Amino acid sequence: MKIHLVDGTYELFRSYFAMPKIVGPTGQPTGAVRGLIQTLLALLREDDVTHVACAFDSEIRSFRNDLFDGYKTGDDTPADLKAQFSLAERAAAALGIVVWPMTKFEADDAIATAAYKWKDAPEVQQIVVCSPDKDLAQIVRRDKIISLDRRRGLTLDEEGVVDKFGVSPESIPDYLALVGDSADGIPGVPRWGAKSAAQVLQAFKHIENIPDDAEAWEVKVRGAGSLAQNLAAHREDATLYKELATLRLDVPIRETVEDLRWKGAKREDYQTICIECGFDRLLAAPNKWQGEDD
Repeated sequence: MKIHLVDGTYELFRSYFAMPKIVGPTGQPTGAVRGLIQTLLALLREDDVTHVACAFDSEIRSFRNDLFDGYKTGDDTPADLKAQFSLAERAAAALGIVVWPMTKFEADDAIATAAYKWKDAPEVQQIVVCSPDKDLAQIVRRDKIISLDRRRGLTLDEEGVVDKFGVSPESIPDYLALVGDSADGIPGVPRWGAKSAAQVLQAFKHIENIPDDAEAWEVKVRGAGSLAQNLAAHREDATLYKELATLRLDVPIRETVEDLRWKGAKREDYQTICIECGFDRLLAAPNKWQGEDD
């Protein structure tokens, strides 16, 4: 069987920008949550989706903000989207999905921890990470842990990660540290771009292995002298950026594989949310209810 791990924060943001701005009977913004419910229902209708969990950033801030002042804070998140965070978690749980709400850690850390926790479980054929987030490319392993961009219908196995980024999954944190990641507030090292980072990391794999002297490099890279000089001058920063980009594998997840088995939506909880939000057309949308179709 497969385990599907959903980046709930990504799905909520995607729904917010894709769906009309609507409000519920009490005036609460609900458009993003409606979109989230619809995309989760679509996932749950697929034949090979039997074990599911969904991780959310209950707060955009995490331990990484204590390490670096420039790390993303969520201050630019629209207020009407922030107002839907807790409702989104309730909605996913009402659908009968295991929910991991993150505060100290991030949703990506929970997904990474879960993937590594169960990747060697004998009953698990494959772990599907439902997110196109490049941070999560670092946990892809052969075809056992893959990344799925559900919107585009694209999957990335280990070979796909190399084709897309030019580096293996284990070098993704190094790649992001050098190139930067504007979505997370990681500046990167000056003058290092995607092509140069990929070329150098193909040879050295990790930042700490890259010599300060370009003459010692085992690969010909355009502007190698300047790149080496900038890395030497910003090596401490690069080390920090790599730590920021590296997903944690120690999130306290107590569930077992069997706990992730989807048994259907929780009728009372789900329909309460639909009524609260004015989602009348979604009241009977789940194709399975807990305790009623077993």
